[in-house]
Order: sequence, then C-alpha cells, then structure tokens
Amino acid sequence: MNPLRILILGGTGFIGPYQVQYALSRGHKITTFNRGKTHKNELPEGVEQLIGDRNGQLDALKNRRWDVVIDNPTTLPAWVRDAAQILKDNVERYVFISTISVYGEVKQGVDESAPVAKYEGPDPYKETLEAMKAGGFKTYGPLKALSEKEAEKWFPGKALIIRPGLIVGPHDETDRFTYWPVRFDRGGEVLAPGNLNDPVQFIDARDLAEWTIRMAENRETGIYNATGPAKPLGIGGMLDGIKQAEKSNAKFTWANEEFLTRQKVEPWSDMPVWTGKESGLARTNISRALSKGLTFRPLAETARDTLAWFKSLPQDRQSKLRAGLTPEREAEVLATWKKQKA
Repeated sequence: MNPLRILILGGTGFIGPYQVQYALSRGHKITTFNRGKTHKNELPEGVEQLIGDRNGQLDALKNRRWDVVIDNPTTLPAWVRDAAQILKDNVERYVFISTISVYGEVKQGVDESAPVAKYEGPDPYKETLEAMKAGGFKTYGPLKALSEKEAEKWFPGKALIIRPGLIVGPHDETDRFTYWPVRFDRGGEVLAPGNLNDPVQFIDARDLAEWTIRMAENRETGIYNATGPAKPLGIGGMLDGIKQAEKSNAKFTWANEEFLTRQKVEPWSDMPVWTGKESGLARTNISRALSKGLTFRPLAETARDTLAWFKSLPQDRQSKLRAGLTPEREAEVLATWKKQKA
C-alpha cells in the first residue's frame, strides 16, 4: 500500500486525533486544518497543521494537493461548498463524516436507502452554528443531510459518506456514554431504564476512526451507516457488560418507560444511550459497513478506558457530568418507584 497524503478538516476534536494516530501508524502523511485553538499542542510529531476557519478563512487550503480529505466537523452545508470550491480539483477522495440523525425521528430500523429528513428552516446556506444548536435535533439532522448533498455535488463519484451513530469512548466530552461507567464505579442501587431488551447502538471513536482510514485506503465511495455492535444488543446487556468490566457491586432497579415519562426522565439525555422502545435509531442497519470490514473492540475495553480517561480529568469536571441524572435526582426517582410498587 502506497502512503496517502491525507488532509483532515478538524483533527483535534474527538475522533480526529484517533484518525491521525492510526493513519500515522500505517505510514500516511497527515495535514490538519483547523483554528488551532483546541488541543493545538497535542498533534503528533510530523503532522502538518494548517490554520484557518471554515467561516471564510480557507486560504491555507489553496494550491495544495491531497489524495484524501476527511471532513469531520461540518454541520453547515456552506462549509462543504466553500471548501469544495477550493479542493474539488485537487483531491481524489472526499470523506464526509455525517450522522444517522439525517434519517430524522424514525420508528423502525433504517438502511442507507431510507429517505433523509428535509430542512424546513430559513436559507440553509446562511445558517450559523448558534442557530443550528438552538434548533437542536430538528435542524441538526436536516443540515447534515444537505451537507451530504453538497459533498456528492462537488465530488461526484469521489465522495464517501459515513453516518455514525452515537460515538463513545475516551475523550468524549458529552458524557452520553460515560455516565454509565462512572455510575457503576460509584456502585449502589442504579436506576435502569425500560426493558432489558430495548435496543442500543453506539460505536467507539477509535473503531470509527480506524475504519474510516481503512475505507480511505481502499478508495471506497458511497454511503455507509456506521454504528455498533455487530450483533443486536439490549440496554440490559450493555449495562451488565459495563458492570462486569468494572467488577462493580452495583444493583439494577428497572423502571418502565411509562413511569420514567411521568417522572420526566428522558431517554438519551437523562438515561444515556437508551432511546426508548419506540425509537428506530437504535435499530440502524449496518450490514453494508460490516461487509466492508467495520469491526468493534469489546464493550469492556471501551467502558474501562472511558472510566480511566474520565478519572484523569480535573475534579471540578468530574463533579459535573454533562448527561445522565445527578445522584440526588436518581435517588428521588428510585424512591418514587419503590413507593409506587409498595
């Protein structure tokens, strides 16, 4: 395999550093393009860093050639358009990291042929990140879908679109999986949501990053859902796997979805990873990605590594999980559940 010249747009966030490390280990030459503000001193030796901004400061990309471009952070279609106008004749492959959220709020499993959500807001090419965040899920998925269309428009026959599910593992600042390893580490009685068999899906950032590089090496194109695990997993199996990995003394108390709804305990945010019994996003079909070599490390490894990373953070950060229930709120809901059952 000949070494590739890979440009990573981003490269210092969550999945970018894993892409950089894996690509370097396979002999590729890496350039990153970002604002130089996030983890700017942590890039490995030998990585070229170009400084700029997707909001109009793209001069550093001009008059350069790369074999592959990997676009990690883009949500706004104008970002794809503006970068593409510079890069379209100077790269052989364009890899766009999208999301399964492009499918919207589906009630059943989807494959790559399913329709994507339509954007119904103001001019999408004038959208800002602030406006997108204010709109939340209703604008995030549709804007990503429009970004995909821009990728296909400017790089016809050369675009690889990867749609991950929930990305987890060390360095995930959202805590949308981290909550569970941290909670089991604390031990005691744990509020568990829904039914043991309610499906869950997620992918370790390292598995996603490494597969993305291999797909780039193989010059793949097309659209691929990318989440895991390889075989269906229920929330009960996930929680038990994390508990066993940590040798935790935690004990589950399962509360049904109807009760949790009455208590205003929300899937995904208050009970991370779990999406509830009606959501189809945890039933996403990944057979295409599996056929192209998507693999997964053991859940136990992800859980232990995530907990070890979290424990390395400053104490004030550890005291403020960004997803899940506070200990006080969990105790309150558990008490209400027991009172109802008495």
